[in-house]
Amino acid sequence: MTTSQEPKTKKRRWRVTRRGFLLGAGATAGTLAIGVLAGRRPFYRFLAGQLDNASAPGGPAEDPIAWFEISPDNDISIFINRVEMGQGVHTSMAQIGAEELGIDFEQLTVVQAGTQKGAEPAAVTGGSNTISSAYLPLRKAAAAMREMLIIQAAGMLGAPAADLEAVSATVRSKSDADQSLTYGEIVAATTEWPELQEEPVLKEASEFQIIGRSIPRVDFEAKLTGQPVYGYDLKTEGMLYGAVIRPPTIEATLLSVNAGSAAERDGVVEVVVDEELGFAGVVATTRAAAWTAVNSLDVEWDEGHLWSQEELDDMLDFDMLDGYVIQKEGNALRVIDGEPTLAAEYRTPMAVHAHLEPQAAMADFQDGKLKIWTSTQGQGTVKGQIVAVLGMEEADVEVVPTYLGGGFGRRLNANVALEAALLARAVGRPVHVGWTRQEEMRHGYVRPSTRSQLSAKLNNNRIEALSHRQASGEVAFPFFPGFLQAIFGTDFGAWRGSFNFYEGIPNRQLGAYLARMPIKTGWWRGLGLMSNIFATESFMDEMAHAAGVDPLEFRLAHLSDDPFSQRMRGVLEAAAERAGYGESLPEGRAFGVACGPDVDTVVAMISEISVDDDGFITVHKVTQAIDAGLFINPDGAKAQAQGSIIMGLSSTLIEELTVSEGRVVPNNFDRYPLLTIDRAPEIEIVLLESDLQPRGMGEPPMGPVAASVANALFNLTGKRIRQLPLTPERVRAA
Repeated sequence: MTTSQEPKTKKRRWRVTRRGFLLGAGATAGTLAIGVLAGRRPFYRFLAGQLDNASAPGGPAEDPIAWFEISPDNDISIFINRVEMGQGVHTSMAQIGAEELGIDFEQLTVVQAGTQKGAEPAAVTGGSNTISSAYLPLRKAAAAMREMLIIQAAGMLGAPAADLEAVSATVRSKSDADQSLTYGEIVAATTEWPELQEEPVLKEASEFQIIGRSIPRVDFEAKLTGQPVYGYDLKTEGMLYGAVIRPPTIEATLLSVNAGSAAERDGVVEVVVDEELGFAGVVATTRAAAWTAVNSLDVEWDEGHLWSQEELDDMLDFDMLDGYVIQKEGNALRVIDGEPTLAAEYRTPMAVHAHLEPQAAMADFQDGKLKIWTSTQGQGTVKGQIVAVLGMEEADVEVVPTYLGGGFGRRLNANVALEAALLARAVGRPVHVGWTRQEEMRHGYVRPSTRSQLSAKLNNNRIEALSHRQASGEVAFPFFPGFLQAIFGTDFGAWRGSFNFYEGIPNRQLGAYLARMPIKTGWWRGLGLMSNIFATESFMDEMAHAAGVDPLEFRLAHLSDDPFSQRMRGVLEAAAERAGYGESLPEGRAFGVACGPDVDTVVAMISEISVDDDGFITVHKVTQAIDAGLFINPDGAKAQAQGSIIMGLSSTLIEELTVSEGRVVPNNFDRYPLLTIDRAPEIEIVLLESDLQPRGMGEPPMGPVAASVANALFNLTGKRIRQLPLTPERVRAA
C-alpha cells in the first residue's frame, strides 16, 4: 500500500441516493467513486467534545468524510480528509474500507484529501473520534460499492448475483472461480451505475479478516526511509521565506510599526505591514535572513500588565468566578453540611504541547488564487479563517494538509497558514513560514492551570456524599464564537474528566468555574482530562485510606451493576491482575491505582514506582487495561496508549510552564525538559473488547496517569502531594 500527500483527481460533485450513499460524478473519467456520509457533522461532535459522551446536535453532512475510487486499471484508492499525525488513523480507516470492499489490504492506496478534493470543509482531526465516527458509515459505503460491482458483474457474466462473491478486488462465481471479472474490468464496461434498492448487508464480525488485525501502518516504510513531507520540509521552485513580529509580553498590543532598517538587510525581498490586522513581517531569500530582518523592524508595543505566576494562580479563585453546577445526583451539599469527613485541594500548572515540529506552512498566491500546504489538524478550519481574513472566495482558496510532527490540539488553529498567506499575497511567490522553537514555546496557546476543591462525607467506610469544585482557564472557548459559548454555558474542555462516574455514591455534585486568563490557553491532548482525573482519583485514594480500605477494593465497592460500571470493573480487575497488584514488591517500591472514562472508553492504570533519597521518582512499570469496544488495529491501539502514557508521565513528573514579568519563562527544551528514554518505564497494555463498536483511543489512556503515580507515591512514602509536577523538590518538602 502506498500513501500520497494529495489526490490528483479533480473536485467532485456529489449527489445523495435515497439510501444515503454518495455517487461521485465528475471524478476521473471512467472511475467509480462512492463517498461516505457520517450522518452528523464530525466537527459538531468535536466541538462538543461529546459533552461527556453525548453527541451535539447537527444536521446531515453535505459532503463525504472519505470516499473510494476504482479505476479501469483496477487501481483502488481511499481518499481520507482526516490527517495523519502519528496516531495511525489512515491505516485503521483503510482496514475498515478494505474489509467491506472485498479486497486485500495491500490493494488499497490511501490518499490524503485537501479542501478542494471533496472533503467535508468543517472536518477536524481531534477529540479521539475519527474511527468511532467513521466506522459504520465507512463500512456501509464500502459494502455499497461492493454490491454495485456484484450486480454489474452478474449481468456481464450472465449469472445470478447471489451466486457471485467479491474476493481480492475480483467478482467471481462461487462454483467456478474461472468465471470472474476484476473490479477494474467491471468499471471499464459500465457507464451508468444503478442505485441500490436496499442497504447492503455488512459482514458479521466472525467474517472479519482485516478488521481486528495488527497490520503494519500504511506509512511505515515511507517514514522509515524519510519520504513523507511535513510542513517544515516543504520546498518548491522560487520559494521565499517569511518571518513575523511577535509581542514581547503575553498582554502586549501593537502601537506602531514601520520598515526601519529591515528593507536594507541582505536577502530581504519585501517588508509587509498590515496595520489593520496588526501584522508585520519580512520576506527574504533565506530563513536566516528573514529572521534577522524581522528583528530590524521599527516596532512600538504597549507591553500591558507584566503578569507574575502568582497573579495567574490567584485568578483561579472560586469566590471571584461564576460557576455552573454541571453534575448533581442527590444533595451532596446538604449531606456534607459544612462538616466533611475529608477535604482537599489539588492544582496543576500550565503546559505546552512540545511537539517536535513547530508550526509551519507554505502559501502560493497566483492569479487571484491561494494554495496553502500546512501542518494542520483542521484544513477546513484553516480555509474558513483565511477566507474570512483575506476576503477571498472559498473556491479560490485550497488547503492541503501535510504530515504532522505531532498535533495534540496545537494544530487546530490557522496562525502560521495565515501568516504565510499574507506574505505570499504581498510578493506573488511561494512563501514558507516556519516558527522557531522559541516562538512555539512563548507564542502558542497552552494547557491552562487548574484548581480543584473536593470534600466528602464517609459513612460506614463508604462515600455518602462528594462535592467537587473545579476551576480552570479556557480550553475550548477561545476557538468558539460568542453564541456557541452561550449555548454551552461552561467550557466542556476545561472540566473534561471531572464528572464523577461512581454510581455507588448516592450524592454527587460538580461545579465548574472558568477564569479568563491573560495568557492564551486552549486545546491540549485530552483537554482537561489528566489534570481533572489527577484531582478526582487522588481524592478517591485519600477517601479509601481514610476508610481503611484497599484503594482498589474501595473503587470496586462504589461501582454499580449497570453496564458502564461493569466495564470499569473489568479494566480495574484486569489491570490489577496483570500488574500483580496486592502481591509483594521489591523493597522500596509501591503500586498506585487510578482509573477514568473518556469518550466512552474506560481505562485503569497501575503504576509501580520507587523514590530515592533526593525525592526523585522512578516509574518502573505501568500496566493499563483499556476497554474501547472494538479495536480495529490492536497494535495501533497499544501504540496510542503508550504515547499517551509517556506524554502523561512527562507532564506528571517534569513539565511546568511559568510566567514572570509578563513573559513565558521557558523558550526551549533546556528550560522546559521532557521525559527522556532513560526514564521511560516498562509499559504493558491489556486490551478488553466489550462490544463491536470502536471508541476513542488517542486521549483516554492519559487520564489516570498522574493520579496513579501520585497514589503510588503516597502508598510508598505517606506523602500526599496535591500539585503537579511531582518534582524532587516537592517530594522532599512534603
